[in-house]
Amino acid sequence: MSRPRVPEQRPFDQPRLRREPTRLVSDDQVEAIHHASLRILSELGMKVLDPETRSVFGGAGATVDGEMVRFEPALVEELITTAPAQFTLHARNPAHDLVMGGDHLSFAAVNSAPNVADLDGGRRAGNRHDYQNLLRLVQSLTSIHFTPGYPVEPIDIHASVRHLDATLDLLTLTDKAIHVYSLGRQRNVDAIEMARIARGLTEAELDEQPSICTIINTNSPLTLDVPMSHGIIEMSRRNQVVCVTPFTLAGAMAPITIAGALAQQNAEALVGLMLTQIVRPGSPFVYGSFTSNVDMQSGAPAFGTPEYWKATVVGGQLARRYAVPYRSSNACAANAVDAQAAYESMFSIWGAVDAGTNWVQHGAGWMEGGLHVSFEKMLLDADLLHMVSASLDPLVVDEETLALDAIAEVGPGGHFFGAEHTQARYRTEFYRPMVSDWRNFEAWAEAGSPEAAAKANELVKAFLAEYEEPPMDEAVREELTDFVARRTAEGGVEVDY
Repeated sequence: MSRPRVPEQRPFDQPRLRREPTRLVSDDQVEAIHHASLRILSELGMKVLDPETRSVFGGAGATVDGEMVRFEPALVEELITTAPAQFTLHARNPAHDLVMGGDHLSFAAVNSAPNVADLDGGRRAGNRHDYQNLLRLVQSLTSIHFTPGYPVEPIDIHASVRHLDATLDLLTLTDKAIHVYSLGRQRNVDAIEMARIARGLTEAELDEQPSICTIINTNSPLTLDVPMSHGIIEMSRRNQVVCVTPFTLAGAMAPITIAGALAQQNAEALVGLMLTQIVRPGSPFVYGSFTSNVDMQSGAPAFGTPEYWKATVVGGQLARRYAVPYRSSNACAANAVDAQAAYESMFSIWGAVDAGTNWVQHGAGWMEGGLHVSFEKMLLDADLLHMVSASLDPLVVDEETLALDAIAEVGPGGHFFGAEHTQARYRTEFYRPMVSDWRNFEAWAEAGSPEAAAKANELVKAFLAEYEEPPMDEAVREELTDFVARRTAEGGVEVDY
């Protein structure tokens, strides 16, 4: 069987959210959630495990009592006003720069999966070979805008130096915007320096141009740990992008009601927002929402649910209330690339669009509640993301598109296949999916009855076969590899084992 050719894709471009975001709750109800969050922060507070971070909060006017930090409402309202409503996240290739905020939408690859799967090798532990191939696929798929996280954790690289080799792969195998994990301050320092080298910037230029992002997950309920605190401080100090995303699963790490879970999510996100702005007023911040529910029979996380959609939409309303960019996710709980994976992901994606999301994390490849990334799912999701982008294209209504001449040319009882109007447009007028099979049953059966996952598997192989590494100046490459070699010789970072 011959391998399919790489299909033509839409060009790399950020979609625009041209429709008004959905307002699931009223402005008064948004304010009720906001004020509930203020009560949580003033009456209960946030457990902050890092002494330095407690000192930073105390110096800004918060009340520190042991590990608990409390914030008066007026202080919260004061500290959250300086974050920018919109900023640019710079990539190594300026053509891949991203605008965060406003009506700009961006789709990110899946990140942080510990396992990887495909139809050929099944489910297996993350490793550098698969990690690199996933990056090649991300670079090749134009609907995926950036890589804020390792698509799979390359656990065959020792944890003390993994961030060095993995960031080197991010910066050489792709030229899209990247991230750093906030797992201790030194990892942030190293990755920021590598991003600076790759972009050819001075220290001062980097501090003016956000060039790397990090995602901070609070330890819900109401706890901020040491590595996450250090990540916020180090990234904000250098004017780099911090996305704070509480992991508030209703019924488990948050109240079972969506309103209660959102109040807790909002309180935790506001603590992160305040810390970024205390460290550096005006530093870029993204409000992250990841509130969903759990299966109350097993305790397992559920995604792509009606509750997830509701929480995502209201999260967007809260982010707009604070005038900061918003992040949500494309998530599913499916174990196989099947109908469940498709409908849960589509529900998640449309929740993100309805919410006015600027950054859709895990946009392509997420499976099993985040426990594995699938090559085939990444391809299928990339196709879905193109479809969503096409649906957001403006509908042109003018003399040409109204097609009165074509209607007159064909007349009653005719067909439009041969009309001049059709012939001039048939190659470009409709979005042509990469995976969908539109043959009739007989033709499809004669071809072996191929299904979507198998088609995606073949397309993954085709994209990898035609992948070309993005160009990089050899002097820059040498400086990056020298930096990695030096930091590796120094031992990288301390780990617990």
